[in-house]
Amino acid sequence: MKAAIFTLDTESYKAKRGSAAASALKRMLEQVGFEIAAVRVIPRDRKVAASIMERIADDHSAELILTTGAVGYAESDCAPDALMDVADRLLPGIPEAVRAYTMRYSKKAILDRSAAGIRKNTVIVNLPESAQTAKEGLEYILPELVNAVEMLNL
Repeated sequence: MKAAIFTLDTESYKAKRGSAAASALKRMLEQVGFEIAAVRVIPRDRKVAASIMERIADDHSAELILTTGAVGYAESDCAPDALMDVADRLLPGIPEAVRAYTMRYSKKAILDRSAAGIRKNTVIVNLPESAQTAKEGLEYILPELVNAVEMLNL
């Protein structure tokens, strides 16, 4: 199984900085057997993000795409919109579960607009920008994500 991780952060993209959240997610995915196809920081741009997700899913470059960042309510927060632009089917239970889980620690989770869906045989999930929150969210849903990826790619 292959996974790709993208952080939507224009400032880090321009400064060519990495992402603490992406690094944490990469380690977690590798521990459960994913090969990491890509880890990149990209600008907060709906069209760019959608194009990347679409290309990876259509080329079968990864069976799982995770994004971090750009999931809030600011005008530049476009990750959920980009995901919905390319998804064939939505998986609303995934972000609902992550929000419910993180609500135990922070009421700010109610402002999170994360989405999840499937394009072809690729599962796509938006996670928060914070390394800690993204890591905790992925830990919570990881067994189900692995199962979904395996079932879609039998």
